[in-house]
Amino acid sequence: MRKLMLYMHVSLDGFVQGEHDWDINWVIHDEELEQYADETFSTVDTVLWGRGTFLGMRQYWTTVPDNPDASEHDKAHAAWINKTQKVVFSTTLENAGWHNSILIKENVAEEIRKLKNQDGRDMIVIGSPRFAHGLMRHNLIDEFRVNVNPIILGKGLPLFKDVPQRVQLELVQSRTFRSGVVGLVYRLKK
Repeated sequence: MRKLMLYMHVSLDGFVQGEHDWDINWVIHDEELEQYADETFSTVDTVLWGRGTFLGMRQYWTTVPDNPDASEHDKAHAAWINKTQKVVFSTTLENAGWHNSILIKENVAEEIRKLKNQDGRDMIVIGSPRFAHGLMRHNLIDEFRVNVNPIILGKGLPLFKDVPQRVQLELVQSRTFRSGVVGLVYRLKK
């Protein structure tokens, strides 16, 4: 069975973005964290997103290959994301409109269980916090990869919201980066 991971940056006080959508300019991205993300993504062949994050990612990453100012890392990531299977969950989109993407409109939990049972490598949710909230309510996330950034936002969109029951986790990895970010990897406790 394939594993579904959540990869998310959070503030020390548990927010994944500030008060407004895409208020994420506080997230630290440096060479060390890029390498850490690349290591994580190297085990993945499918990315899952909700509509809002999917549209934002599609708008940005499809422009990177032709952008002369894009970094080599961003160009490599754009190539990876282009070849990787992308699944967007939305009731309002008519089509995904991005290479190697599929649209799922209903029965989210059932469809994710089907994806987990398919052959392939691991799957990951990158960002997409509101979508992640729904996945957590259905206990569909197998591994939480949380990068705690050294900032307190005070308010914003929380990582965990409306979780209906306790979820026992075990810490399987922690890593402290020079920037002060702490990468934590938790798996469901069996």
